[in-house]
Amino acid sequence: MDIQSIHSILLERFGESVVGTQTFKAIDPWIQVSAASIVEVCTFLRDDPRLLFNHLNDLCGVDYLEPDAKKAAKFGHEPHVEVVYHLSSLKQRHQLKLKVVVPRWKDNVEGQLPIVPSLSAIFGIANWHEREAYDLMGIHFEGHPNLRRILCPEDWIGHPMRKDYAFPLEYHGVRGR
Repeated sequence: MDIQSIHSILLERFGESVVGTQTFKAIDPWIQVSAASIVEVCTFLRDDPRLLFNHLNDLCGVDYLEPDAKKAAKFGHEPHVEVVYHLSSLKQRHQLKLKVVVPRWKDNVEGQLPIVPSLSAIFGIANWHEREAYDLMGIHFEGHPNLRRILCPEDWIGHPMRKDYAFPLEYHGVRGR
């Protein structure tokens, strides 16, 4: 099934929860859904007999920020964070990329992590992927059963894949560069 057909099915079922799409570029098509509806949409994608998206290949966080003031004017994006989900239907042999876009900081308060509902109850592998996105990108997955660091030490400060992250000069008495 092509992405336009999947988009039509989602629009019919979820209406305004399907926020946007890029289906015209064959290289990287995607469908954007609201954060509030991601659990319901993914449950539908998994269970609908026309779709049967039963596998979450990957989930990653993307930071849309240009920290260089000289380049920011040409950047072309308002600062935000995206969660990108790569889904597959092993039975139907089709794939889908979903996106959820949230502000970089909850309520625009710096340091308050953005919130996206967890998909770990729908796709078991989301447990690990969400922990990685939390650890490195600072995205809080609400309802996750064990949301804690997976790559950085538990006492690490900040989220090192954010574009405005300032690496510490030392950690536990060990100096960096």
